[in-house]
Parts: sequence; C-alpha cells; structure tokens
Amino acid sequence: MQNPLLAPFKTVDGTAPFSLIKEEHFIPAFDHAISLAKENIKKIETSSEEPTFKSVIVDLEHCSDLLGQISSIFFNLNSAETNDEIQKIAQEVSPKLSGLRNDILLNQGIFEKVKSIYNQKDTLGLDIEDAKLLEKTYSDFALNGAELNEELKGQLREVDLELSKLSLTFGENVLAATNAYAMIVEKEEELAGLPDAVKEAAAMSAKEKGMEGKWVFTLQYPSYIPFMTYAENEALRKELFFAFGSRCFDGHDNDNQEIVKQLVSFRNKKAKLLGFDNYADYILEKRMATSPNAVVEFLNDLQEKARPAAEAEVEDVIAYAKANGATTVNRWDWAFWSEKLKKEKFAIDDEALKPYFKLENVLNGVFEVANRLYDLNFTPRNDIDKYHEDVMTYEVTDNNGRHISIFYADFFPRVGKRGGAWMTSFRGQSITGDTEKRPHVSIVCNFTKPTETKPSLLTFNEVTTLFHEFGHALHGMLAEGKYESLTGTSVYWDFVELPSQVLENWCYERETLDLFAKHYETGEAIPQEFIDKIKASSTFLEGYQTLRQVSFGLLDMKYHQLADGKVEDVSTFEKEAMKPTSIDQLGKVEGTNMSVAFSHIFQGGYAAGYYSYKWAEVLDADAFELFKQKGIFDKETANSFKENVLSRGGIEDPMELYKRFRGQEPKVDALLRRAGLLK
Repeated sequence: MQNPLLAPFKTVDGTAPFSLIKEEHFIPAFDHAISLAKENIKKIETSSEEPTFKSVIVDLEHCSDLLGQISSIFFNLNSAETNDEIQKIAQEVSPKLSGLRNDILLNQGIFEKVKSIYNQKDTLGLDIEDAKLLEKTYSDFALNGAELNEELKGQLREVDLELSKLSLTFGENVLAATNAYAMIVEKEEELAGLPDAVKEAAAMSAKEKGMEGKWVFTLQYPSYIPFMTYAENEALRKELFFAFGSRCFDGHDNDNQEIVKQLVSFRNKKAKLLGFDNYADYILEKRMATSPNAVVEFLNDLQEKARPAAEAEVEDVIAYAKANGATTVNRWDWAFWSEKLKKEKFAIDDEALKPYFKLENVLNGVFEVANRLYDLNFTPRNDIDKYHEDVMTYEVTDNNGRHISIFYADFFPRVGKRGGAWMTSFRGQSITGDTEKRPHVSIVCNFTKPTETKPSLLTFNEVTTLFHEFGHALHGMLAEGKYESLTGTSVYWDFVELPSQVLENWCYERETLDLFAKHYETGEAIPQEFIDKIKASSTFLEGYQTLRQVSFGLLDMKYHQLADGKVEDVSTFEKEAMKPTSIDQLGKVEGTNMSVAFSHIFQGGYAAGYYSYKWAEVLDADAFELFKQKGIFDKETANSFKENVLSRGGIEDPMELYKRFRGQEPKVDALLRRAGLLK
C-alpha cells in the first residue's frame, strides 16, 4: 500500500490524512523527501545555466516542500499526541534534518550563485517580496556558515547535530517527568478549600487510574494551579510545589542539568564558529532589538520601574497572610495567600467567574471578535481528519465566501501532550504560479476537561490564554504573499507576540464579554460588577509579575551571553543570574530549579528571545490604545492592523509595518499605564 504521506492528500483542502498515517510511515517518508530535496539541491548546484532569481532563489524556497509538509505533521504530533515510538523516530530524524539544512546552507557552489544574484539586486527589478526573499536567503547562508572553510563547516555540522538531539531530549525529559508524578489524596478533609469542580476533576483522574474513591493531582496546569491556589493544606501544597519545582532536577533518568550545560556550550560554540562573541549576539542579529545590550537595557529599565511596586505587593501579601494566622509565607504559600487577598481586596473570585466562561461559549466569542474585526466566519467541518477525538475542526471563510484557512483547536491535557499552550501550522500560505495554498492553523492548550456534571469552565486567565493563542492563529490564517518563508508568523521573534498579546486586550472590554460571557446554566450575562472587578484586579500584583517575567528574560540572556559557554553548576548559575530580580522575602527554595524545565529557551525556540514577551507587550499596549481611541471594533483601525501587520508576515521590516499602522514608534508608557506602574 502506498505511504499516505507520499501520496497527494485527497482530503478537504489537502488537509493531513491523520487516520491513514501510522508511525511506520514516517521514516520511509522522511527518507524519500530528504532524498528528493537533495536531488533538487544538486540540480541548482550543477546547473550550467546563468543563475537567475527564479532558478536559484525561488527554486531554493521550494526545494524541500514535501519534506516541510511531512515535518509539520510529524513534529506537531510529537508535541500534541506523542508516544515512545514517535519520540524514537524524532531522535532518528532530527539529525537527518539538521544535516540536510547544512547540506544547503554550507554548499559553497549554491552560495556563490546566491551571492552573484544578491550582488545584482538593484538591477533585477524585483518587487518587494522578491527583494525580501533574496535578502533573507543571502543572510541565511551568510549567518549560517556559508563562508567558513571546510574544516570549520565540518565542526558546525557536528555542533548542529548535537543541538538537534539535545533539545529533543530536553523536551522528552520534561514531558516524562511531568507525567511520572501523581499526588494521591485519600481523605476528603485534606482537600479543604478546593472548589467542587477541582475535586471532581481529581476524582475523575483517580478513577481513570483505577483508584476510585481517591483524588489524584498531577503537575499538569489544570490540576497543579488550582491546588496551589485554593488548598488549605499547607503540607500538601509544599509536596506538590516541590514535585513541580524539582522536575528534571533530581539526578534520576529525566534530569536535565547536563542537557542544559551542553545546550549552552554547543550554542556558544556555534556562535563562535560563525564569528559572534556569544549566542545572544548571533540570535539578535535578526531581531527588532538588534543587540544583547539593547535587550538587557530594556529589561533593566522595566525592572527599575516594577521593583518598588513588586516589593510593596509582596509586603502586602505577607502582612495579609500573617494577619490571618500564617507564621511564615513560603513560595508554596504565595498563590494561596495572594488569591485570598485578591478576593478580599476586589471581592473577586476566579471560581465565581468560571460559570460565565464555558469553553464553547468563549470559543464562539473569539470567533465573533474575528468576524467583527476581520470579517471571518468559522464553520465546523466534521469531514476534516484529525489526530485525536478531542480536536475540533473548522473551515474559515470571509464575508465574500473566500476560503481563508482550515482551523484546528485542541484544548485538553493528555499523557502524550506537552504542557502549556501554543499555536502551530500544518501548512503555511504560499502562491506558486496560479496555485495558492491557504494555511492550516492549529491552537493547542491544556484547559480543564469537562466532568460528569460540568462542562469545561475556564478561569479568566485561561480565557486570555485562548485569546492569546487565537491571536497567533489570526496571524497565520490571514497571511497573504507568495513565499511561505515570509508569510504568516514567519517574522522576527520579538514581533511574533504582537498579534497574540494585542488580542488579549479585548477580554477586558464589556463589548466583547457581552458576546460570550453568559452563565452556563442560566444564560445570564456576566454582571457589570464582575467586569468592573476584572478590570480593577487586572493590575493586581502587576509589579511582581513584571519583575518575574524580567527575571526569566535576564536568566535567558545570562545563559546565552556567556563568553565561554561554560555553566559549572546549573543551580548556582540560576541563583546568581536571578539574584538582582529576587525579592528577599521570597527567596529561592533549595531543591528546586527552573532552568531544567525552561522549555521556552531550551526546546521551544525562545533562546536569547524570552524578552520578546515584554517587548511585544510594549507594542500591544501602544497598539490597543489606538483601538480604544477609535472603538475596539472600529473597521478602519482593524483593516489597518490586518493589512499592515497580520497579512504582511515578514515581507517588510516589522518597525516599518508597525509605524504604518500606528503612525509612530511604540511608546513604553502605554504598557506602564496599563500595568498601573505609571500614574
């Protein structure tokens, strides 16, 4: 039987035929696609014809299209629905993909052709997309070792090979360590303080594990966060806190300490081979921030403005806890007491809000926001194949009936799914000749599952998470352009969070909440007093949260600015790196470590880029001020954002795109105002 990954996809809009794909199909498909890509490279390299933009630059863009299609399906499954076999395939395939990338970027013959076209760029009459593709292709070669001698190219290949294996192993260890732990509670009195829905979910989890009559809590966020926030049993909070904080830090099979050291070392080696002082210098060559100094200056400026508020907030929580019987406030007590203070201060309770945020209603709400802003319509399609029964599938069209995208939504935790939330694509947008491929976009989250008595009810934080990931999805769906490597979310890393973070702002507006925030049992609209409380409490602990994000950004930069790439001890390094942003009353807890599970920077592509979240917050706060001035559903403003940001991808310089939308460069004051750090 033919391998379904190698046959044309005879499905809705060429969507992935998941039900036909088996694990054993991947290795042969990868091998065939890699072989095909190598043939295409060879043709470009050995062609005796005069190199042209089309025969070199465009053909390079398309030389591994089949491989890209197979890779996107495989690696998305490895994140959202993995198993031992898939992880084993990933370890086998990743070095091959790394090798192929180097076969292209270190190919002297091809680089000479790219260079000759690049040197003629001003005389070729290229349009803006063609010019950008040429510039990107040339810099990809130049920044990845094309001009190195053969000996150094060989060393670079070895380094890239190690890096591809290490980041995979890091992620596998985090997933395995997360899945390995379960806290079993046998007495209901030990669950005092927990909302009924949380207890019901824990009972359901126990039942699934064959422990009926007990309660099971895991390190998955929908289980971990509510327990840490509401459980009155301090001893159990401490136990769960240590289990979470010591993942991959216990010296056992899933320990990531050596992996972190090696990742930092090999990244540093790569940067040095390519002529950079450190890995951060190398990464920031293609970022809005442009240099590590600019990033550190930006983060330190935020730290300076946030610290007084953060210190006062910590004092408030500790004073409140002690006034209510606590003798000490440890890290495992922080969420518990800060939630109690928030509830008292703003008379707001996440559990009281949840009935208004039924998952299906929130999803329909974000669809309606997309319709009002960008004329998009979402139609459920049950004929689209999917990789798990929980996944929902939609066709996206505009008001004229034009097909825009296929959209997948995957919301609940599973053993084979990594933690957190993300947006991804199974296919990007591109135009080849008269044929346009529209994108296949997915968002993946880990929300509380429905129970036997309740639907999935989201916390307000989960509502903003859904809007955040959907903002990324819009960036992917609304892509318009010729080349997939320049469209959708293919933008500078510190620009990619703007579309996601800006959409979160709509969650706080009455006009938006009226669309979906209705009680799941009575249909009653969320009361105005609740909305007022959501807004009033939105800056609660904002100084502390800002300082926390800054500390993660600075830790990331410290790892990747090392002159020699040597980390002697991960625990000591982390402690020293985070000391400037720590608050004495909430010191580091021995036996826990963040770095060994810091998947963003050691697995997920945010190395020397974690600052991007705060950087993009400046952009999003500034951008939303314009929507507030004009009206949050103002068509003219929405069209401008769509035309200048969402649909343009990486075709133009991000700051130019932003200024075209906003009429000015972003001002940090907008963020500080929204955070309550600037009066």
